[in-house]
Amino acid sequence: MTAFRVLSLIPPMTQLNTPYPSTAYITGFLRSPAGGSMDAVQEDLALALVLKLFSRKGLAQIRDAASKIPPRKQSHQVQNFLALYDHYDATITPTIAFLQGRDSTVSHRIVSRAFLPEGARFAPIDAYTIDDNEDTMAWAFGALGTQDRARHLATMYLNDLADVIRDAIDPRFEFVRYAESLAMSQPTFDPLAAALAAPHTLVDATLHELTLATINKHQPNLVLVSVPFPGAVYAAFRIAQSIRQQFPEIKIALGGGFVNTELRELTEPRVFDFFDFITLDDGEKPLLALIEHLQGKRSQQRLVRTFVRENDKVKYINLMESDVPFSDVGTPTWDGLPLDRYLSLLDMLNPMHRLWSDGRWNKLTIAHGCYWKKCSFCDVTLDYISRYETTTAEMLVDRIEAIIEETGQTGFHFVDEAAPPKMLRALAEELIRRKVSISWWGNIRFEKSFTPELCQLLADSGCIAISGGLEVASDRLLKLMKKGVSVDQVARVTYGFAEAGILVHAYLMYGFPTQTVQDTVDALEYVRQLFEHGCIQSGFFHRFACTVHSPVGKNPEEYGVELIPLPPVSFGKNDVGFIDKTPIDHDLMGQGLNKALYNFMHGIGVDEDVRAWFDCKVPRPTVNRQFIARALQQR
Repeated sequence: MTAFRVLSLIPPMTQLNTPYPSTAYITGFLRSPAGGSMDAVQEDLALALVLKLFSRKGLAQIRDAASKIPPRKQSHQVQNFLALYDHYDATITPTIAFLQGRDSTVSHRIVSRAFLPEGARFAPIDAYTIDDNEDTMAWAFGALGTQDRARHLATMYLNDLADVIRDAIDPRFEFVRYAESLAMSQPTFDPLAAALAAPHTLVDATLHELTLATINKHQPNLVLVSVPFPGAVYAAFRIAQSIRQQFPEIKIALGGGFVNTELRELTEPRVFDFFDFITLDDGEKPLLALIEHLQGKRSQQRLVRTFVRENDKVKYINLMESDVPFSDVGTPTWDGLPLDRYLSLLDMLNPMHRLWSDGRWNKLTIAHGCYWKKCSFCDVTLDYISRYETTTAEMLVDRIEAIIEETGQTGFHFVDEAAPPKMLRALAEELIRRKVSISWWGNIRFEKSFTPELCQLLADSGCIAISGGLEVASDRLLKLMKKGVSVDQVARVTYGFAEAGILVHAYLMYGFPTQTVQDTVDALEYVRQLFEHGCIQSGFFHRFACTVHSPVGKNPEEYGVELIPLPPVSFGKNDVGFIDKTPIDHDLMGQGLNKALYNFMHGIGVDEDVRAWFDCKVPRPTVNRQFIARALQQR
């Protein structure tokens, strides 16, 4: 009897610098004794697709497709690509090799600005200066930062090529948010179904070819497709479509963060033209039940947290069984993934911001769920946040050592919603005790438990950066959010990290219910002062979105808003519109906030009046310009 083989796939698009961890976790679990010591393998089709498109053969196919567009309808980027095609053809292979870390000497040619063809994405580099005498590149990288300078230029080069694909082949193409509008909070399956019924683009055809090659290579009985966010959904369905057409006997299951968040009320039977099973929440227990079912050891009616189609109707089956404890999920494995082929990109010059796209990080979870689980904007009712479990520091370091042994890489990104301070202290002490040298970063809450002493301990254990939510920098709104922190507390905590040499990134928010223009201006003043005093080095403003799984979505009246009724939902359900009677144009304010933050991250305008960043008249900040300085004096 042949072994039952499970193939886990990462669909386009996730990340290009490091594997998305979902398949590594599932593959590691299935190979462990708790997972049945199964024959489990994995592939990253997101990386494979990009490497196929961005090759000499891929560029030739892009050129052929672009050439069929009448000249008058070609975008400037397409025209530039066709005119400089020979130049692109000559440089694509060494540039990809350089970004993979396989040919570092190419950097000297790239920084000359004569090696790579340059399109529209290079314009900001030449237009943007720190002062009259110093250009951005010299400011960011100095005289000797050749590798990073070249990586930044090479990233612009790839972005130019991505623009060509978007203009000439597939307008939905992105390196991260690929066709996400087809899936994000879509109440019906119709837009996605129409896209999947359309003829293959070059991108689709390439993915189809890669999918069939992967299936032929591994000959699986069950294929698992993990979709972490909407930008991976379209390609996931294309992968399933290819498998279903050529290998109808193979069973296909869909899971991941997108499914857990948006498909909880699924009633659309057409989804099962592509997938046989759709599982919710942590995948370990549903997968064990599903595999037993496919092996004839369990009836379909005894599946766990799984959608199926019966008599052309969607049925949700959930035999209540205990989940696999966090301590038993095993060590993730990257075996089978081409770790030497990922691309280290550098699109932002900020040293903290670059961590998301630069470097190959081993992604690991310290605990399951969130120990706080009170924030009113967060999906605190969902399992991945609400069920909090930890393990021991000894076991975590055992996993870390096993991963280093397998990958040869000592960089770790802890991907918790918010890593608990007690566990971080225990982990740091265990790393130091066992003399395990790693570099790590992750998410936290800016709570008072992070004393200067703890910050220094974390730095000694290898912490290089942390990120956390300041959200709307307003004590009134932070209290309404149930965030559990205040602005002055955030200042003291972040300064403690900065003193220990740890970079700090702040997640920022605007558009929260009842937020006024004055709140927004004051929030930006707080942020300006945090940059001014070196408390934070990086940040990102995002617009508040109300979700059906958050406290705001569950109890809107407590936040002074009225939800807009959703249309009938048979597919995705997550974001929900709301009416906030507070007079403010958040879109207009958002432009100023993001402009200011981009400049603050580059050390520009930090001492200016924050009103200058807005294109409309706004009130003077009510925040004392010494507020953060005084908060820091109280440490």
